[in-house]
Amino acid sequence: MIGISKLYCNTVEPSDVLRYGETSDKLPSHLLQFSRDKRPVVVWNLTSRCNLKCIHCYAQASNRKRDSELTTEEGKRLIDDLGRFGVPVVLFSGGEPLLRDDLPELVSYAVERGIRAVISSNGTLISPEKARVLKKLGVSYVGISLDGLEPINDRFRGVKGAFNAALEGIRNCQEAGLKVGLRFTMNRLNVREVPAIFDLLEDMDIPRVCFYHLVYAGRGSTLVEEDLSHSETRAVVDLIMDRTRDLHKRGKPVEVLTVDNHADGPYLYLRVLREDRHRAKDVLRLLQMNEGNNSGRGIGCVGWDGRVHADQFWRHYSFGNVRERPFSVIWTDTSDPLMRKLKEKKRYVTGRCASCYWLDICAGNFRVRAEAVTGDIWAPDPACYLTDDEVKGSFDGLKST
Repeated sequence: MIGISKLYCNTVEPSDVLRYGETSDKLPSHLLQFSRDKRPVVVWNLTSRCNLKCIHCYAQASNRKRDSELTTEEGKRLIDDLGRFGVPVVLFSGGEPLLRDDLPELVSYAVERGIRAVISSNGTLISPEKARVLKKLGVSYVGISLDGLEPINDRFRGVKGAFNAALEGIRNCQEAGLKVGLRFTMNRLNVREVPAIFDLLEDMDIPRVCFYHLVYAGRGSTLVEEDLSHSETRAVVDLIMDRTRDLHKRGKPVEVLTVDNHADGPYLYLRVLREDRHRAKDVLRLLQMNEGNNSGRGIGCVGWDGRVHADQFWRHYSFGNVRERPFSVIWTDTSDPLMRKLKEKKRYVTGRCASCYWLDICAGNFRVRAEAVTGDIWAPDPACYLTDDEVKGSFDGLKST
């Protein structure tokens, strides 16, 4: 997760992080990515059931409930363990988490134990009443997924009317005083919609947006050929930075992030280095605090069936099941070779990743994409769009400060 607004528009400085002590239990949510202890943010896929049919769904959700879902009581035991373990945030996801009738009960249980509760939703089921309930329970944030304006979004979502229903869900959150933002997964089929998403942010006064790079998992594996080329990725990341800067200059400080491609960090830094060499040192320091990809360390996933994964895209490999062992035990058990290596993945990446100038602030990017394309977990991430010169630390006649 790369905070474009934080880093490029200078809304966060290293001193902002340091005064909290850099630990997950003390940092406010907008600074968690810079924590030193990297207690995992846990994505909990509450259910595999969904009322939409998204063509890029990593969870391959469908409109049917699976008998293997954790029960309410099993979920509470999980939350108890996460609280004791010091997990700062639980992201309630799916499928569509609002299809779980016990979502309010589970959210309330987490908040009461000092865990920040975040919801990832398609937004179509957030009625005014549900929004008020979630606000009252203490939900910190609701991220609503859109893939463009109405025609493109409804094509991706597989249900006509999904766009308008999601907008209604956003309005209901806003009227309830619940912080709400957008999630947008970029690919060739919708990348031209990025300017329209920025327009929508401004028109609806939405304070946050996350632009996700495509990860080849679940039904997203079928879209590999529709992923952006390296030049297309560079162009859209530049566009995102340009539009973010424009908003901030006009007094509209929207929080903008890119997710799931940590090459964005060095790329942003190099742009700052060209434009404001003095501030580049602070940007580099924050990227070093961020540490790049944290699958298996700073982010983890619990599936609807209780299985524990390195992140929400790695459902093909499980480290254990919370029905049999607590998450905290599974997460710290390095007898599993993959878990052990993920804790220090920079030692195991190969190819140009191994000798990359930016390895300490990227950590080898996404292992799932490398495995999906090459069959080798430790091969270079094919979505890394840095040039060979940039990887070597030589770029446009400049050297890192």
